[in-house]
Amino acid sequence: MRVLVVSDTHGDRSSLMKAIISQPSAEAVIHLGDGADEAEEMKAEFPGKDFFIVRGNNDWGSSLPRENEITLADRKIFYTHGNIYNVRYGLYDITEEAKKRGADIVLFGHTHKHLTEYRDGLYIMNPGSLLGGHGTYGTIDITKAGIVLNIVKMN
Repeated sequence: MRVLVVSDTHGDRSSLMKAIISQPSAEAVIHLGDGADEAEEMKAEFPGKDFFIVRGNNDWGSSLPRENEITLADRKIFYTHGNIYNVRYGLYDITEEAKKRGADIVLFGHTHKHLTEYRDGLYIMNPGSLLGGHGTYGTIDITKAGIVLNIVKMN
């Protein structure tokens, strides 16, 4: 199963659409906040894909949750924008929360800096920001053989 992971689109609807179109095999799209409005629009544009969206610190007035967890292909994913776990200052708080929840994968945004890491049995990803047409997004491939995290740079 392929999952598209995006964050921090900040109103850049066209970059979000381009990322979704560029990953036709992605069955699910996870948007990590600061772009909840355009993520909700894309949900309507691509009814064949499952969308999972949380709000970021700049999603004013959104009633979306600040964090959530889902199970896809028998793997538990904990996802949040990241600001409530102080990700600008390190990964300790967010990885401890992910472990407490029994997650296999933790996803966050907020910093606009892409990251993939594997630490203590936990896959960690920040897809970066899609803002401006030259940003980044992430893909997660979950198979019986394992999990692969990848960062894709937009052209």
